[in-house]
Formats: sequence, C-alpha cells, structure tokens
Amino acid sequence: MELLLLRYPFTFLLIAFLILYQMYPAFRFFCKMCFYKLWVFTISLLVITASIPRGRNCENMKFLSMSFLPLKYIFGIKIVVKGKENLRTKKPFVLVLNHQTSLDIMVMMEILPSRCVAIAKKEILYMGTFGLACWLAGLIFIDRKKREESIATLTEVAHSMHKDNFRVLIFPEGTRNHSGSMLPFKRGAFQLAVKAQVPIIPVVISSYSDFYSQKEKRFTPGKITIQILPEVKTLGLSPEDVPKLTEQVRDSMITTYQGL
Repeated sequence: MELLLLRYPFTFLLIAFLILYQMYPAFRFFCKMCFYKLWVFTISLLVITASIPRGRNCENMKFLSMSFLPLKYIFGIKIVVKGKENLRTKKPFVLVLNHQTSLDIMVMMEILPSRCVAIAKKEILYMGTFGLACWLAGLIFIDRKKREESIATLTEVAHSMHKDNFRVLIFPEGTRNHSGSMLPFKRGAFQLAVKAQVPIIPVVISSYSDFYSQKEKRFTPGKITIQILPEVKTLGLSPEDVPKLTEQVRDSMITTYQGL
C-alpha cells in the first residue's frame, strides 16, 4: 500500500475519492455543493467578460442565465415548466417566487423572461465575481437593515419600470425557507407592483425534499416542477389594498405548492 501511494499518489487519491463519493451521501452532498459554488464564482468571470462592453445593463442578464443552465444536466435535475403562456407579455410586471435554497438561482434561470432583473440583498454585491456579474446584469440591491433606503429604492424602480420597459423578480419571503411551506410574505414586491400599476405574476417552485436536504446532507438527481400562475392585476389598487393583495397571492401560491 505504501509503495502504491508513493509511486501513484494521484491514482490513489482518485480511487479514495471515488470510494468516498459512492459510499457516503454526506461526502457526495459536500462535493456537489462545492462544485455548485465553484461553478458560480468561476463562470461569473466569463459573464463579466461578456458584459463589460455593454456596461451595467439588464440585457446582460441573459449571460448570467445561460451560465446556470448546464447545471441541471450536471446534477441530473429535470425541470418541468407549466403555464409558460402566462409569461408571454412584453409589458412590465413583478415576478414573485417562493424561496427554498441557493439552488433557486439555478431554477429561476429556467423561466427568467427577457429584460427582467432581480431585487436582491445587498450582501450579494460583495460576493466576489458573482456579485460583480450580478451588478453588471442590472440586479437591484437593497439593504434590508435600512428600511427607508429600501423603500426609496423600490419607489425609484416603480417609476422606471414603464420608462425603461423592464420586469422585476422578487422572493417575497425574504429568506430561504426549508419548512415545506411558505413564510409570511414581505410587502415590498406588492407595494412595488401597486406603485407601478403593473401586474404580479406568481411562480411556484415545487419542493426539493425528494432529492435535496441540507439537514440530511442529501443531494441526488431529481425532478422540479415550476408552475407559472396567471397574472394578478393591480390597476386601480392603492397602498391600502397591499395587505389584502399580499395574502391573496400568498394563498394562491400555497395552494399551488401543496398540489405540486
């Protein structure tokens, strides 16, 4: 054994890696998540290179989207999209999705429409190459600790949506949720839609629990269903209607989630 290790160290390490990968699900989970993060930060270099000539522009989002698409094949994840016809509009709208894990970034790229940017927490901006790629793609960053500043940013976005003809994607839960349901929705997405008088399009991503569990350190091939619901109109609504609108959309998304 010692002679084998000395003469063929890389072969020995490769064999040891393959044995660990096949025998221990936790090790396999660790390897896949490391690969996922390494892919994101490395491929972002290509996204940055492709985006620089155009500068900060939501059209660069297509480069970011394309960079994630190969991952579903690498991990053996089948993604089924239902209700695509509900996204066939060229007008501005607010897209709201349920939020489960970091894999949501990969999944949302499957249905991301053109000229659509996400609203994200400011911390992402400082995530190295990925943060810079997101900035160049036009992502809108908000500091969740500074409420007044966040409201001002959303107000500015609302005034720009029609003028610049773009769409906005938001995770209204505000944080990842592994509970198997949905957390209470924050009202920012709905206040934005009402201020801009644009429709809300709810998107429901099925549970990952059949193939992914951070707690159990499990990540296997699997299937994800994305259900795009019909738009919810906000024309004529006022700020007083936001609480009811928020609950209406959340209830419809939970009902759909439970049926997927």
